[in-house]
Amino acid sequence: MSDREPPRRRVPGPARPPRPRSAAARRQPVPGARPARRPSGARPMTAPPLRLGSPRPRLRMVSLTLTLVLIAFVVRLLQVQGVDASAYAARAEQNRYVVHTLAAERGGITDRNGVALAISQDAYDITADPTMFSRKQLKIGDGPEQAAALLSPILGKSQADLVRKLRPKNPDSRYARLATRQTPQVWKQIKDLKTALADKAETDRNTVNVLAGVFADPSSQRVYPNGDLAAGILGWVNADGKGGGGIEQELNKQLSGKDGKIRYAQSGGREVPTAGSNETPAVPGSDVELTIDRDIQWAAQNAITEQVKKSRADRGYVIVQDTRTGQILAMANAPGFDPNDLSKADGAALGNAALQDAYEPGSTAKVMSMAAVLEENAATPLTHVVVPNRLHRGDRLFSDDVDHGTWYLTLNGVLAKSSNIGTILATGQLGRTQPEANKVLYSYLRRFGIGSYTGLGFPGETPGILAPYQKWSTSQQYTIPFGQGFSLNAMQAASVYSTIANGGVRIQPTLVRGTKGPDGRFTPAPRPKQTRVVSEKTARTLARMLESVVGDEQGTGAKARIPGYNVAGKTGTANRVDPATGRYHGYTSSFAGFAPADNPRITVYCAIQNATSGSYFGGQICGPIYKQVMEFALKTLQVPPTGAPAANLPVDYKP
Repeated sequence: MSDREPPRRRVPGPARPPRPRSAAARRQPVPGARPARRPSGARPMTAPPLRLGSPRPRLRMVSLTLTLVLIAFVVRLLQVQGVDASAYAARAEQNRYVVHTLAAERGGITDRNGVALAISQDAYDITADPTMFSRKQLKIGDGPEQAAALLSPILGKSQADLVRKLRPKNPDSRYARLATRQTPQVWKQIKDLKTALADKAETDRNTVNVLAGVFADPSSQRVYPNGDLAAGILGWVNADGKGGGGIEQELNKQLSGKDGKIRYAQSGGREVPTAGSNETPAVPGSDVELTIDRDIQWAAQNAITEQVKKSRADRGYVIVQDTRTGQILAMANAPGFDPNDLSKADGAALGNAALQDAYEPGSTAKVMSMAAVLEENAATPLTHVVVPNRLHRGDRLFSDDVDHGTWYLTLNGVLAKSSNIGTILATGQLGRTQPEANKVLYSYLRRFGIGSYTGLGFPGETPGILAPYQKWSTSQQYTIPFGQGFSLNAMQAASVYSTIANGGVRIQPTLVRGTKGPDGRFTPAPRPKQTRVVSEKTARTLARMLESVVGDEQGTGAKARIPGYNVAGKTGTANRVDPATGRYHGYTSSFAGFAPADNPRITVYCAIQNATSGSYFGGQICGPIYKQVMEFALKTLQVPPTGAPAANLPVDYKP
């Protein structure tokens, strides 16, 4: 063993952490490292620590701003959906939805046999929404002018008039009627043009659909297939679609029906099919069936028109009435008018003169005086009446229409020869004094309907003028018996003779047989009022006396004779009051009667006002019209000829 001990091995222990270096040691360069470059002339300085600002103020500001914005939105939302919701909804509806009236189809008018006298055809009222032509809507300033230029040749309206309607004074106006009652062809032409512009505007930005605001309301156009036939009865329909006269006006409510409405969404002037629509259908008007016969009406109108022209008269009328029912078979006026084109009508010819003219009837009224005399048993048809050449009564000297010596007539002869003097003498027997006689005569005139409306309810009808008997002047109490000093209309005059023909019972005249509603159910007109005026015996006696007027050689109505029939009639020639001056000027010529006299069926009355060419006597110019119309009516209604012999009552006697 050696004296030297072997070296000891060191067992490695846990690594010690490096001892921190001093600042001086840190500044000493590390072997092998590049020394740091130091800026010349400056010693390195230590940067101050960075301090961050507090975010809370900014967050508060942003939060406050967002809160205010949200509050504004909430307030506006509440205003739109809560406070002003209905107003905005209404405005949206107004801009989006269009409401059109669905015009009810006007009922037709036919004669007693179902022949059409007035019908309605489809038509359109061309309308516009002026707000859709504004600069704001179309983005152009001359929208109304461009639209008017396109519509003018189609509608036949001036461009200036159309522009005025499309640019109204009220900028909020949303409705303008450009034209009324246009044919379906006119609306189709506008609709095609409107569609073409809309299609082009979708592909060409430079194209503006200036017709987007043009629409059409379904309407109807009144048409009268027979032109001026029965125009005075029918009347016409005015621009507002309402009756302007005649039956069209009298029964306007029944004929008009009830309009409906349709509401639909539109965009760009075209309907939006997917948006649906709300429709209230229109209720059509009722059809009206008149009592007149078209053929008899034509015969009456043709006859009176020709005679008025021939006589160069102011006007004339013919009435044909069924004596058994009171129904009017014809009511013709001349001159007339065509209700299809009122622009060519004479204003004086509009209306129905047979009901609207009041005039003094003249000798046709003597039948009422004779009815009173017979009914009161003051005389009989064979009573002798001495008729002098002149008769002084009151403050006047009366004469007949012809100068004559003393006539020795029967009461029948007084009527046959139409003696004014004989009538004054006969009616003077109605009372012990003249005032008493006046009272009796007045009561009969009233029973016959004088001074009262006929009951037709026709627009513009006159009741005539009949003063109370207490107010009759000195001359009136002697002129009224022979038809001067009071006035009536033609229908009243015809009704007098129908009353005699009907056995003394007056039947209120009727012009409407009934109506047919939309359901097709026919409702007859109410039965007319009937009033007994004189006894059946008196009526039969008067009918026989009236035969003498036509059948006897001394009668004044020879031109009214009809072969095969006994005719009862009476002539009339009265001084006429000129409506322009209020003084007597010219004459009213008339003829009234019925046939067959022994079994009356038809009454015909004719009157002509102020004939200035040829004769003005009623028997001469109205007698032939009576014959022509009566013959036609008898054949049309297939009335058999008279089987009984003529009455042949004596006209005069030998003293």
